[in-house]
Amino acid sequence: MAAKNLKIRPLDDRVVVEPVEAEERTAGGIVLPDSAKEKPQRGHVVAMGPGKLLEHGGRAPLSVAIGDQVIYGKYSGSDIEVDGHDVKILRESDILAKVMG
Repeated sequence: MAAKNLKIRPLDDRVVVEPVEAEERTAGGIVLPDSAKEKPQRGHVVAMGPGKLLEHGGRAPLSVAIGDQVIYGKYSGSDIEVDGHDVKILRESDILAKVMG
């Protein structure tokens, strides 16, 4: 997790995810060119906001934590570059699952 010390703090229920690179070879050993690689849908949470602001003034806790590996929608969030690292900023609702184990 190279992006662990990014100088970015997401707001509300947003989460910063460092995508895991797509496989460069198929299971049969064929090397894939960049144009044929799947867009990553898995990554590690490197920063997160304080939670969604509720009507009564409190905050809803997030279901993920820094370091969790998550799966998100293929076209979810915004891709940005921070401190030389490509990251994705998503809303918590764009995260589909947390990878266990």
